[in-house]
Amino acid sequence: MSDTCTALGGMVVAPHHLAAQAGRNVLREGGNAIEAMVAAAATIAVVYPHMTSIGGDGFWLIHTPGQAPMAIDASGFAAERATPQRYQGFSAIPSRGPDAALTVAGTVGGWSKALTIAHQTWGGPRLALTRLLRDAMRHARDGIVVTSSQAALTQSKLEELKGVHGFAETFLTDAKPPACGQILRQPVLGETLQTLAERGLDDFYRGSLAARMGAELERIGSPICASDLAAYEAQSVAPLAVRLANCTVYNLPPPTQGLASLMILGIYERLGIAEGEGFAHVHGLVEATKRAFRVRNRMVTDPRRVPGDPSDYLTAGALDALASEIDMCQALPWPESAAPGDTIWMGAIDREGRAVSFIQSLYWEFGSGVVLRDTGITWQNRGISFALDPADLNALEPGRKPFHTLNPALAMFDDGRIMPYGTMGGEGQPQTQAAVFTRYARYG
Repeated sequence: MSDTCTALGGMVVAPHHLAAQAGRNVLREGGNAIEAMVAAAATIAVVYPHMTSIGGDGFWLIHTPGQAPMAIDASGFAAERATPQRYQGFSAIPSRGPDAALTVAGTVGGWSKALTIAHQTWGGPRLALTRLLRDAMRHARDGIVVTSSQAALTQSKLEELKGVHGFAETFLTDAKPPACGQILRQPVLGETLQTLAERGLDDFYRGSLAARMGAELERIGSPICASDLAAYEAQSVAPLAVRLANCTVYNLPPPTQGLASLMILGIYERLGIAEGEGFAHVHGLVEATKRAFRVRNRMVTDPRRVPGDPSDYLTAGALDALASEIDMCQALPWPESAAPGDTIWMGAIDREGRAVSFIQSLYWEFGSGVVLRDTGITWQNRGISFALDPADLNALEPGRKPFHTLNPALAMFDDGRIMPYGTMGGEGQPQTQAAVFTRYARYG
């Protein structure tokens, strides 16, 4: 479910109406698509706290008319003390609690990197950071109306979360999940956003906030400390691309599964399916997904450890070969189990035609469940994607980035249309993206 808000010559879409409105209002005041997205990203972290937080990661695709898209990897790495030895005796990294909070939160660094790109590339008047974070601060202090999804997920995850540091006092009422429609206030998070607005986003990594977050994380038993935060910076990266019949589609490189999303579209197009919504459409997408996921599972990892060039799998020859394997009357057996996870996707386009496709996530609902009492920040559990087997492609090691389900997409059509798109849904993202894209771009 998403909400869309339009301004004169612009649009913002988000899974919560208050985030969409925050971005729209920035566009109305002359802000650009990146500034609108920062406002929406800060707001969604407050009003949709079961799915996203400033204690999570993010990825950006940024389009400037007449130029190839730019990408930002705002994902965090494993802390220096997040060693395999630390998790000896575990069959896997714990999914909740301080041991699950083992990677640096990168999304705020991504906001900073994106704003720098906007100011250096797009120029023009800049809206103050205090303005961009204003709606988020207000909602944190005045309170939000608990959504049905937040109420339901708090109830369903209660047993595994209620004892985690900071969770109960932040998200429960008298030790019980809030009801849909109840008002939830997050005053400490509001103060944290105020600090970022006044002192700058870098305070999250190398300022007073970083010192407080690092001290509390260390105190409760997380491997993260202030020096890990200080070492972090979001990165500008070259996006991956696949050429289709009337457009080029872009997505993020590893550690995201953007490669799989693009491969599905490239393989599917070669099947020559003329109509949507029928058996051939669904079967073709499912079979293309299986081929793409087999490549993904042996290729996608920390960018410094990828065993080859992901672009090699997006060439016409590679996609032709994979498409030729598909039997339109027979399903390929699929023994793999799906990994859980959820997130939010948001998009923005401004009056100059500049566009953003953006994802920000905690990984599982409420992430690690850890809420830092000094700052009100819920910390992600993205690091549980690491394996404790040293021979695994995604083996845990300090400084490495884990596998990411997050992958915002953007299509540039030959006739000038620009389509930022994406979805929530963990491992299901590439499949849903393919359904969205083919329904619109191929079957009207």
